[in-house]
Amino acid sequence: MRRMLSVALASMTALAVAACAEQSPTGSDVMVVPMRSSSEAASLAGEAASASASARPSDHFHAAASSREEVPTNDSRARGNATFTLSEDGTTLTYKLITAGLENVTQAHIHIAPEGVNGPVVVFLFGFVAGGVTQNGVLAEGTITQAQLIARPAIGFGGTMAELVARIRSGNAYVNLHTVRLPGGEIRGQVK
Repeated sequence: MRRMLSVALASMTALAVAACAEQSPTGSDVMVVPMRSSSEAASLAGEAASASASARPSDHFHAAASSREEVPTNDSRARGNATFTLSEDGTTLTYKLITAGLENVTQAHIHIAPEGVNGPVVVFLFGFVAGGVTQNGVLAEGTITQAQLIARPAIGFGGTMAELVARIRSGNAYVNLHTVRLPGGEIRGQVK
């Protein structure tokens, strides 16, 4: 914040000097330089920082999973919700996976593909449990690191966290929950 104030003050001073050099002073010429109290300056600096932060892409993502999102769709009434938070340094993604009405879940993943298209698994969120698990509420939670990502060269995914986040931000990643009844996936939701 002090650096922003110093830059602003230096800019105003340079403009004032330049203006003085172009004109010779007369008795009636008055130069007005706006002055701000430290609290006003801090408020303006805070507003500038807030505007800058709001222009930055979100580090929070979610997916609402249902059978309507599956390709092909199915008759399941189960629901799921996944939340993701990217660390400040961009190296980890924490998540929580919650289900309701989903029986015998064998595994859950993030896949890479746009809505309406099936794509390859790039990271496990839960499982593999051959017989499945029935859990209403939190099914899984944890932290994804780059070491857990699966590279998929055929689709141009090198297995880096930056690539995963870019795919999520562009709408090209989805969460899929697989069950004993529907091993190809019972509920799915795009990560947004």
